[in-house]
Order: sequence, then C-alpha cells, then structure tokens
Amino acid sequence: MHFELDDKYLEVRAQARAFADAIEDIAAEADEMSEVHPGVLGALRDSGLSGLMVPAEYGGRFERVDPLAICLAREAIMATSAHADSLFALQGIGSFAITLAGSEEQRRRWLPGVGTAEHLAALALTEPATGSDLKSLATTVTPHAQGLLLNGEKSFISNAGAAALYLALAREGDDFTLLLVPADLPGIEISPTPVIIAPHVLGEMKFSDVQLPTDARLGKPGRGFDLVLATLAVFRVSVAGAAVGLAQAALDEALRHTNTREQFGRPLARLGPVAQMLADCATEIEMARLLTYRAAWKAIDEPASNLHYSSMAKLAASEMAGRVVDRCVQVMGRFGLIRDSKIERLYRQARPMRIYEGASEVLRQSIARKLNESAPGKPLSDD
Repeated sequence: MHFELDDKYLEVRAQARAFADAIEDIAAEADEMSEVHPGVLGALRDSGLSGLMVPAEYGGRFERVDPLAICLAREAIMATSAHADSLFALQGIGSFAITLAGSEEQRRRWLPGVGTAEHLAALALTEPATGSDLKSLATTVTPHAQGLLLNGEKSFISNAGAAALYLALAREGDDFTLLLVPADLPGIEISPTPVIIAPHVLGEMKFSDVQLPTDARLGKPGRGFDLVLATLAVFRVSVAGAAVGLAQAALDEALRHTNTREQFGRPLARLGPVAQMLADCATEIEMARLLTYRAAWKAIDEPASNLHYSSMAKLAASEMAGRVVDRCVQVMGRFGLIRDSKIERLYRQARPMRIYEGASEVLRQSIARKLNESAPGKPLSDD
C-alpha cells in the first residue's frame, strides 16, 4: 500500500468539500432537525455524490461501490454537517443489498434513483426490544396466498418517514430474510422517535400485514444476515471516516480559538497545557485517519474477510473523536459550552458514534474473537 491518494480519490474529496462548503450556511439549522432539510437534500442531489453508492451500470460513479471513496466523502461532509453526512451515507447503507442480491428488475427500478438521491433509502434492523442482538428480533415474514406478509415493529430507523424504500430484516421460520419494502405500501405506520442528543432523521415503524410479492426477498430465503454483514463490511469503515472528519473539525475550531484568544500575555495555543492537548488531538486524528484509510483500502476487494479491520477503524476513530472533541471544549473554556456553537454541536454529535453501527463494546468482542482465532504471534494481516 502506498500512502498517497489516486487522482480519482482526490476528485471525490474535492467534490465532497465543495458540497460541504455549499451547505455551510444552513448546516447548523439542518443539524437540529429531525426531518430532512430540503436545502441539504437539494444540494446533495446537485453534488452527484450519491452516485458513489451504486455501480456505474445503474448510473453510479465507479464500476462498483468503493469503500475508500465513501470514507473520504464522509470525512469531508461530517466536518460540516451530521445531517448531510447521514443523508449521504444512508443512500448506500439502505440500498447496497439490492446491488448485491436484487433482481435485475429491482436494480433498474431503484438504484438509478438512489444514485441521484431522488429515492432516499433506509435499512430497518433494530426493534423496540432488540439492539445489538439482532438474532432476537421479532418481526416476521410469512407465506401468504398472494405472496408474503410482513408484521412487526422497528425502532430508531434512520430516514423513517422520508425514505422511498426500506430494506427490512425479518424472521422467516428459524432463519432471517432481508426484504425490499417500498414505502408506499398499505400497512406501514411511521411515528416519531424521541429526539436524541444530536437530532437525527429517525422514526418508529410498524408493519401490519404488509403484503409483499415473493420476489421482495433479497437473495435466498433465510440468508438475510449474510446481506446485513456484507453491508457492514463495506459501510462500517465509513463511520470511521465520518468520525475523523468530526474530530478534525473540532480541532480546527479549537485552533482558531486558541490562536486568537490571549491569556497570561500570550495566545492560548502557546500555553504549555493547551499546546499539549492540541498536539495530542492532532496525533490521535492522524493515527485514526491512517487506520481508517487502510481499512477502507482493504475493503475495496475483500470487504467480508476484512470486516475486523473495518471494526477496528470504527472503534478507534469513534472513541478518538469523543476524546478529541472533549479536549477541544476544554481548551476553549466557557466558549466551548455555548449552546448552538459549532464546537457544542460537534460535542453532541460525537457521542452517538460510539453506539450506532456497532457499539464499541460489541466491536471489541468481535475483534477479540478474531484475534483468538489467529495463530499465536501471527498478525491479523500478512500485507
């Protein structure tokens, strides 16, 4: 692996930064909303970035979905707006299983619209009583005279109420199946999720005898977990990219403040304890960035076999973001506590990153399992 980005990746990063610049003036407003901000959505459509989420055959940017390109885009977008980052990321998270296992008809119906952000996508996994332990979920899909019937509840679903399509995981007999569920079907009820510490487009979903055709199944019956894991293998590492972007934005705010505010006859940034905290922030960000890029690079060709690297990157970067933004608030003193300031927004946005798409404790458990499967003294990678 070399340590310079190819031109195609530099172009993606520049495009993502241009999108972030275009929404700078509305970012704070959007980040406090629990429904889609029309200005941010319009700018996302204009940017063409959602084309990264589908293959070129269906209108996408590259021949296949590229985890490193998505990481770079999320790093740039999250530095400006968590709302925009979520809208962008969910286009892939909520549609990738269609790319992998959908019929040609399903791909042609849905993926071009996902790639232009005309169709918003969502992945419906968690339930009121089920979080990390997905195998205990209670939503069911059963055979019906006209096809399939979907019943159950989903909770804290990103893009619920805004999405045009949902990929819903349901129990089918003793196994689990992933289903493509158009949002306009009868029997789907959406209600608001309680507003969380960093507002987000979330909703509660109830499926009541939702009728689906048999080809609503993605892949073979009972193989839904394979598709969920395949989605995580490609997109979990992009959470790390977003965490790096958030941490960098926090450090930039702290540097701006500490270089323009004087105490004890000199800029804050030149005071020993403050300078040390800023140095620690910069060092940790760069460490996480390198691990994230490496994990994303490894996921390009073999995402499933390198899921443990994506897990390490997500764990390291999300935990790092929490430490960095906390230090940045500290060096800014009372100015870091002002409600609706950028640093305060970043402080709140950092906390959920250690929970969604793999809580830190669950990731540590899976990484340790992989370590224990390896031969003693053998590194997790031979490259």
